[in-house]
Amino acid sequence: MTELWPDFEGATLSYISRPPSEAWQRERPRSLVILGSTGSIGRNALAVIEAHRAEFRVVGLSCGGNALALAAQATQFRPPFLAVADDATAAALRRLLPMGYTPAILTGGDGYAQLASLPEAATVLSAQAGAAGLAGTLAATLAGKVICLANKESLVMAGDTVREICSRTNAAILPVDSEHNAIFQCVAGRGQNIRSLVLTASGGPFFGKNSEYLRHVTREQALNHPNWRMGAKISIDSATMMNKGLEIVEAFHLYGIPASGIRVLVHPQSVVHSLAELNDGTLLALMGAADMRLPLAHCLLWPRCARPGAAGLDLTAIERLTFHAPDAKTFPCLDLARQAIEERNGLCIVMNAANEEAVRLFLEGGCSFVDIAQLTDAAMKKHRKNCPGEGAAYCPPLRTAGGPEKHTELAREVREATSRIEHLDLASRAFVRELAKFNHGAKTC
Repeated sequence: MTELWPDFEGATLSYISRPPSEAWQRERPRSLVILGSTGSIGRNALAVIEAHRAEFRVVGLSCGGNALALAAQATQFRPPFLAVADDATAAALRRLLPMGYTPAILTGGDGYAQLASLPEAATVLSAQAGAAGLAGTLAATLAGKVICLANKESLVMAGDTVREICSRTNAAILPVDSEHNAIFQCVAGRGQNIRSLVLTASGGPFFGKNSEYLRHVTREQALNHPNWRMGAKISIDSATMMNKGLEIVEAFHLYGIPASGIRVLVHPQSVVHSLAELNDGTLLALMGAADMRLPLAHCLLWPRCARPGAAGLDLTAIERLTFHAPDAKTFPCLDLARQAIEERNGLCIVMNAANEEAVRLFLEGGCSFVDIAQLTDAAMKKHRKNCPGEGAAYCPPLRTAGGPEKHTELAREVREATSRIEHLDLASRAFVRELAKFNHGAKTC
């Protein structure tokens, strides 16, 4: 099956991991943990699993605080392990479970990490939202799992570390994001021929609008995505185009291609999910419906291809396909992401943390829509000023030599790296909160 894998020894492409083992490919039913099962990605994943019930054995499910939704999922799939954010949610969950079903309920960050590294599960879907998903991804990577990665922030904050751990533990990454999954399928076996990658963006609800218009948009307008139904945070990121900025960083770490070789085109129809340009100038594109069940099924069932219950694409019903250069002046988040990659020095961590906090403030009425990019930019400038000499990489390469036999030392080093990331993450969020409060009195602008 290695010929199906993106060529990681080509001139331009160096994929983040080796392929899943042949033993994993043969495993039936496929044992699975879902981190973030009650969110949009998790729900779609369970729909795929239900459509192919004999193919999977659900070992664990997790959520933050939505005990009611998790209880319904757990009752349907009966996993032996569940994980939630805290003891109060765990107690509520126990009361909601049917009599006679008594799974182990893990709590907190340590609980998510334990769930992600369970020996009973060979596959982990990392679908927790935002920076909170990093710990689970790292735990799964340290445990050598096959990781269906939907949490792009894991690579934005710790892409170098994830790549290095994969090389030590033989963990494998399968990309769930529709754009990166499309690239994955386009570049399979063609790594030595890839010239550049093209990420497509829907443009969100404000495609074609100017800066003055954006100053007055409401929460409801920003959440009203024209093509995709997603969670609140990713919907706002799509509206600001920060989601595409994060995906540039993600592609950089996934495919080992320079940032200069990753382009963005606005494609409002969301039919072409991304493209790969070959050395001869031709383009390979993946087309499909705007339905997350498609990339999820590709990863969960890999290397087998099967219908996940999503509608097929009717080309005769598509009037036109259009592509546009992004308006970087009106949507500056794309440039912020490129700056973060080029300068490194923890800027990707700062950018992600500041953006998450600014989005939270916007959703709660604490700042305007245009402030999201401005607050993120301010946090990045502050970090440049305060940390001018930390070097190209915020987290240095892991020192431990050898493979899985050095797991204890490797895990300690990863915890140290994670601690540095969390410290910078918290400091950046605090700065954004204080700046927003100072500038706007914590009220809608």
